[in-house]
Amino acid sequence: MIRRVFRRPEKYSIFFQQLITEINSLGLGSLGIVSIISVFMGAVITIQSAFNFTSAWIPIYAVGLATRQGIILEFSPTIVSLILAGKVGSNIASEIGTMRVTEQIDALEVMGINPEGYLIMPKVMAAMLINPFLIIISMFLGIFGGWLFGVLTGVVTSYEYVYGIQYQLRPFSVYYALIKTVVFAFIITSVSSYCGYYTDGGSLEVGRSSTRAVVYSSILILIFNFMLTQLLMA
Repeated sequence: MIRRVFRRPEKYSIFFQQLITEINSLGLGSLGIVSIISVFMGAVITIQSAFNFTSAWIPIYAVGLATRQGIILEFSPTIVSLILAGKVGSNIASEIGTMRVTEQIDALEVMGINPEGYLIMPKVMAAMLINPFLIIISMFLGIFGGWLFGVLTGVVTSYEYVYGIQYQLRPFSVYYALIKTVVFAFIITSVSSYCGYYTDGGSLEVGRSSTRAVVYSSILILIFNFMLTQLLMA
């Protein structure tokens, strides 16, 4: 299926139109939930770190350092991608699955249109383009949420927190997170499209395809997270 997805589009104008539509649907449509989760998870990481760093040997700026590392390395690229697998993956699988059971995909084939390229390639490309921007926004909001609630609750001062997030910052950490994000975006869209495309039956099977898409995508994200961490950080 992937081989057929990446064939040359029949008309580039239609492909770019579909690409913009999918960027708006898959990316911008997820901005709200990503923002809310990022702010409050940054707050939780900050408060938990402050209450667990009880030793006098641990400086208070370590709270900002721990929040930065946790959000950039794991929370934003991995946890947010798992959330997107549930939101975006189920939406893709149910959309394509519904088109399959209502024979709309068969109609595309009769008209001589490559259904995989027309339906799936814009989704894959849109997610791989827009998801890194979502993750960058998630990183910023997570660190901002940690600063905001850390200062409001009094567990850390603004100066110490800012010093901690600046302490020994390695740009490669951000590159590492974005590399994982692109791989996870491909997994979410391709696996979900596959589950929807090969739906067989009626409306009940569409629901099962959506469930399979979320489960398979989440498992593959965790497996590839381990593999990429081993390859890039070892």
